[in-house]
Amino acid sequence: MTTTTMFSDDGSVDLRVDAGIATVRFGHAKSNALPGTLLRSLASTITHAGARDDVRVIVLRSEGKGAFCAGASFDELAAIADASSGKEFFLGFARVILAMTGAPVPVVTAVQGKVVGGGVGLVAASDYAIGVAGASIKLSELAIGIGPFVVGPVVAHKLGMGPFGAMALDADWRDAVWAERHGLYAQVVADATALEAAVAARAAHLAAANPEAVQAIKRTLWEGTDNWPALLDERAATSGRLVLSEYTRAAIREFGKG
Repeated sequence: MTTTTMFSDDGSVDLRVDAGIATVRFGHAKSNALPGTLLRSLASTITHAGARDDVRVIVLRSEGKGAFCAGASFDELAAIADASSGKEFFLGFARVILAMTGAPVPVVTAVQGKVVGGGVGLVAASDYAIGVAGASIKLSELAIGIGPFVVGPVVAHKLGMGPFGAMALDADWRDAVWAERHGLYAQVVADATALEAAVAARAAHLAAANPEAVQAIKRTLWEGTDNWPALLDERAATSGRLVLSEYTRAAIREFGKG
């Protein structure tokens, strides 16, 4: 069965289910950036896939051969006019993270290129992420005067507070080897061909495994995160206020000139 949800200017989300594997693919013309509409569709699609009786594993991937995800849409960041709409925008990332971590089946993510900002949160919310050697990562939020507040809990849960703090404070690139060493990637492979093979093999293995055991492992991986709905709501409010600061406004305007 195939279900496809498309948005013209706001990107696309596509769901395909075959042999127990639900492949959720998102795309956006601007390096797979994530505007609010796309975030809402992505969260609802992942939730729907996880609730299906015929799904044993979810594979998350993005369109194209370039960046896996450029993070938040700068066009939407620039258009935020008040703290309430700012909070609502950042809640979009919270909803995707909660959909991924709360899904009853494992989420395997294929990372074919660089990952920035909120995209790092998506990778961290995966149960098993496989990246290519060129899939560098960066939490870039401080560079524009905000911080990785909404994605922070899931990144720290996966990497530990030390590596997360370093990423948050220097807002610089880390290569795929670093990401694997600290647990963000479960595997790093040479190229796109190897990525396809590794993701297919891992998804097929999980789809064929004892579902009760797999689901129990999934629950164990996310123990201690029951407070995240309230925590991420608070973090989204913080980001929603900071995005209105003069510093951030100026930084976003400067970015738009580039």
